[in-house]
This record gives sequence, structure tokens and C-alpha cells, in this order.
Amino acid sequence: MKEFCIEFCLADSEYMTALRLAVGAVCAAADTDIDGAEDMKVCVTESCLILKGCGFDSVKISMDIQDGVCAFVEGLGGEPAPCDDGFSLALISALVSGCKIDKVDGTIKKLVLKL
Repeated sequence: MKEFCIEFCLADSEYMTALRLAVGAVCAAADTDIDGAEDMKVCVTESCLILKGCGFDSVKISMDIQDGVCAFVEGLGGEPAPCDDGFSLALISALVSGCKIDKVDGTIKKLVLKL
């Protein structure tokens, strides 16, 4: 299995650009078309923003390309609490073929995205 991982502090917003480039590279390695790669970049970025809004300090993104492109976006640290994430979740659901959301006490902890 080919897997790529990245972890960074959500307060360092300049890493979002590097994250988008990395997601694009992983999608290219999986021979994903341009539209699919752009959709995954948007969804991973939105997932990070959801987790930041829920109060997490950092995020860990793991991606694999074993059977299509799959991204696991998990919040770490901080003081997590439920947040208003309806618009972002609707956007993510519209762009990927699968989106699983793991919640703990009503707070989103992890999103699993499948292209």
C-alpha cells in the first residue's frame, strides 16, 4: 500500500498551500484526472478548516492510493467542541464519492474522504 502522511499546526495557515500541493501530487500518483484532484484538494482543505473550527490545534492527514484516492483527516490536541460545519460538509459530500465522519461527544474528530 502506498501511503502519504503530513501533520501540521492549524494556526500555521501558510501550510494549507503546501497541503494542497501534496494532495495534488498524491492524486497525480494515482492517475486521478484534474477535476478529481481539484475536488480532493478542496475537500481536504475544508476538512482541515472544519477541524480548526472545532478547536483542534493540529491535523494529521494520511492518504493512500490503493483503491482510488482516500484521505483520512484527523484533528489532534486543543479543546475540541461541536461547531457549525453544515456548509463545509455539504460541499465535501458533493465533491467526493464517499465521506465518513467520526464524531466524539458531538464533535467531529476525523473525516474519511474517498474519490
